[in-house]
Amino acid sequence: MAGILDARPKVGYFYTGKTHLSYISERIRSIKVSDVKSVPVVVDEATSIYDSIVLMFLEDVGSIFVTNNGYLSGVVSRKDFIKSALGGMDLNKMPIGMIMTRMPNVIFVKDDDNVLEAAMKLIDHEIDSLPVVEEEKGKGYKVIGRVTKTTITRLFVELGKGE
Repeated sequence: MAGILDARPKVGYFYTGKTHLSYISERIRSIKVSDVKSVPVVVDEATSIYDSIVLMFLEDVGSIFVTNNGYLSGVVSRKDFIKSALGGMDLNKMPIGMIMTRMPNVIFVKDDDNVLEAAMKLIDHEIDSLPVVEEEKGKGYKVIGRVTKTTITRLFVELGKGE
């Protein structure tokens, strides 16, 4: 059943009190970030801005996650690259760590968060992607995936098709 009707022996079918919208809401809340995350695009802080721009275009992404010693230290977007290019910097010599948004200003999600929380963070903070992280106590956050607006849209389409 769609969750709107339920059945009991000797009683028959009865209305559960749930609407089709509350069923959809429950379904979305049950989907975890770990079920929909994709492979992250990650560079080290010392990587040049030029090399990072090339990587962004080769990977066809809107943002790149930046690490230091393997732990998330920041994120850089297309807007950051445009600002640095217009500023007249030497993109081959300047490290990406100079233009990135640094921790703790990076918004992220964890594997066990649900996709509704991830979508709300994307909208509330007006960003294109979120790093999916795994916390290592006392050390920092390891980047293990990413969730983007495309990820959420793809999920919405799959749910609409009934897949």
